[in-house]
Amino acid sequence: MANTNPNVKGMHEGTTGVADKAKETAGTVADKAKDFASQAADRARDFGKSAVNTAESATAKVGSGVENLADKLRDNAPREGMMHNAAGKVADTLERSGRYLQEEGLTGMAEDLTGVIKRYPVPAVLVGIGIGYLIAHALRR
Repeated sequence: MANTNPNVKGMHEGTTGVADKAKETAGTVADKAKDFASQAADRARDFGKSAVNTAESATAKVGSGVENLADKLRDNAPREGMMHNAAGKVADTLERSGRYLQEEGLTGMAEDLTGVIKRYPVPAVLVGIGIGYLIAHALRR
């Protein structure tokens, strides 16, 4: 038996309209939330890139400073004798270290460190434990 009451039919159509409007609003809110999340992710990615670039630049500056220190050490070292030889070796090491910092940066250093840890895992763990002990001991004071 079909319901021919116009009031019931109108209520059903009104309910369907409200449901459609609710779905449309929910879709709009979901789209806005996705846009917001996408913008936040883009900003975070940009911030991360900026931080990496800043750190790489700072590392290169430190490398340049270390190389300058090597030059100053050579200039101020005695011209002969055992101190001359020792100062020369230290200056050479500083120069190589400065060049390494400039050329490799933090990314290259992280890759090198990862390679060493993979090649020598047990000593790496022991060094980590030793560093942890030293930090803990220093913080207790």
